[in-house]
Order: sequence, then C-alpha cells, then structure tokens
Amino acid sequence: MNYEEQEPIEATVAELKPQMKNVTTHFKVISKGEEREIESRNDGATHRVCDITVGDTSGTVQVPLWDEAIDSIEEGATYNLTNGYTGLFRGNLRLNVGRYGKLEKSEEAIEEVKDLEGLIDLEGVPGMEDLSGSEDLVGRGHQGIHP
Repeated sequence: MNYEEQEPIEATVAELKPQMKNVTTHFKVISKGEEREIESRNDGATHRVCDITVGDTSGTVQVPLWDEAIDSIEEGATYNLTNGYTGLFRGNLRLNVGRYGKLEKSEEAIEEVKDLEGLIDLEGVPGMEDLSGSEDLVGRGHQGIHP
C-alpha cells in the first residue's frame, strides 16, 4: 500500500506518535517561533522555515512551516490539517504539513489548549527542577510529552 492509499488517521495531539502518515487533526496556533533561512542540500536554494507551537485540549506539538505557509498562519487561529505526517527531529515529535498535506482555517474554534504544566510534572525529575513552569521549555521541544 503506498502513501496515498493509506487510510486517513484522525488524531488529537496527544494521540500523535512518530512515523504516522495521512494524519488529520484540528489545532490552535499558540505561538510562532523565529523565522530563519536555510540552504537546501538538494539545489542550494534558500528557504524560510519557522516552527510554530500548536495544540488542542489534549496537548501541544511543534509544526515546522516552510516559505509561503509561514505567512498564511495566524497566532490564535484554529486550523484543520489533512494528510499530514509525524516524525522526530532531534528526538522531539513534530507534526508536518509536507508537500501533500493541506492546512485550512477551521470554522470550529478551539478555545482552550492543554498547556505544558498539564502534560508533565517536572518536580522530582533530575535536572528539570530549575525549569519547572519555565517558558523556556517551549523552545526545548518538551511540548509533545504526555503522561
């Protein structure tokens, strides 16, 4: 069965796992990270990339956006992703739109997003005491950790 024939998987953010394909999900954009430029290994072209943090009532995850997609996303807005996929980047779960995915503004808003504090208790975790409640965790890729 090839990629396009695979049955769509509807999932909440908490249900996402690495290597899922043909994912359909609904999320709210919590924040946009800094935009940066990278050079393609294939053709040497320069591309813009920006990581956004998105979430639903079950948790949060990072989504990398490329080029024009960056300009079409608004913080605080809710979107539907169809035919997305998941993977790991530097050991952290990522939800990707990809070349075959479709990201559309949703008419059904998500009012509340489960925040990081609702996902993991950092007290008693070696080396994490100083980070408890820290906004810095969002930049460290911990937003996909679920109980």
